[in-house]
Amino acid sequence: MQSFIRKKILYLLYLCVFIIFINACKKETPLVGNTFAPTPYEIKIPLYFPTQIYIPSDNPMTVEGIKLGRYLFYDGRLGGRNDPDSMMSCSTCHIQSRSFKNGQTCAYGITGIPTPHCMMPMINLLWNPYTYLWNGKVNKLEDVTWMAIQAPHELNSDTNRAKALIQSIPLYPPMFKKAFGSETVTALNMGKAIAQFVRTLISANSKFDQYLRGEVQLTTQELEGFVLFTTESGADCFHCHGGDQNPLFTTHLFYNNAKDSVFTDTRDRYAVTGNPADIGAYKAPTLRNIELTAPYMHDGRFATLEEVIDFYSEKLVYSPYAHPLMHKLNNGGAQLTPSQKQALIAFLKTLTDYSFVTNPAFSRPDDLVY
Repeated sequence: MQSFIRKKILYLLYLCVFIIFINACKKETPLVGNTFAPTPYEIKIPLYFPTQIYIPSDNPMTVEGIKLGRYLFYDGRLGGRNDPDSMMSCSTCHIQSRSFKNGQTCAYGITGIPTPHCMMPMINLLWNPYTYLWNGKVNKLEDVTWMAIQAPHELNSDTNRAKALIQSIPLYPPMFKKAFGSETVTALNMGKAIAQFVRTLISANSKFDQYLRGEVQLTTQELEGFVLFTTESGADCFHCHGGDQNPLFTTHLFYNNAKDSVFTDTRDRYAVTGNPADIGAYKAPTLRNIELTAPYMHDGRFATLEEVIDFYSEKLVYSPYAHPLMHKLNNGGAQLTPSQKQALIAFLKTLTDYSFVTNPAFSRPDDLVY
């Protein structure tokens, strides 16, 4: 009898352990053995896009990490301030409807100090080879968050203050647990989460993309602009900005594009490399959504696409530092006719991806309230 009871008790104990194990396996973010295992995020590379992408090995893309990053990106408390009059988030300046730019020559942080340069569009950074900002100074997208928190021309705070406030908000500790295995908020994991979200900001459904996929036709004027864009005898844009063979519409390289003859900016590419060939050089930004990302150039000197085209057509400025790919420099530019200029602008507008700037997956979460 006692033997039977002992067997019965052991059976019940085993059953309890089994039930606990099964329930644990049903959690949204399971544990595999003693290893934390969030849900891998499936990256879908658009048709004709490069297959080489850049994701640090210590920050793989996960569903939970991306969700956390999206909330942090839009949360005005990221800088450690809970006063509505002094809140500022990433989205304050990186506005979705403007392809995650702000439509100004610079941004102004909490202190009112302007940013050194006009901001770059925050899109398709999954293909950025670890050279961020106009001069490529930043190698890790993950570092941008803590830099923004500390910079006087941005959030003008410190990471300890930011961590403490985010930690105190009931919404976040469980999200950090699901994304990184611990409820403890760290600056490192804040940066990782926001970087994961930003790498999902893929723009690949413009009219030009649809044309490449055989879904629509370009107009005669747009096709003329495309030919001008991709030929040296035309506007000669493709060397720095790609084309159908480089649908990112940037090489991610740095060029002195003959805007000036005197260079005093202490934040050009030369400031990073020390190579005299990089004096006055800046990254060639993507031309995707260019219609939405005015003003243009690193200092926002051009307010319209028409001004940009006029510059490349007849206003290039000679200097010994101008990049060799500025083939039309000796002529002052490409010397385009008025109709050619309009055709080129018509083509550039085919790069506008309206589905990207309205995609709810990239917008402020509806339940983010404070």
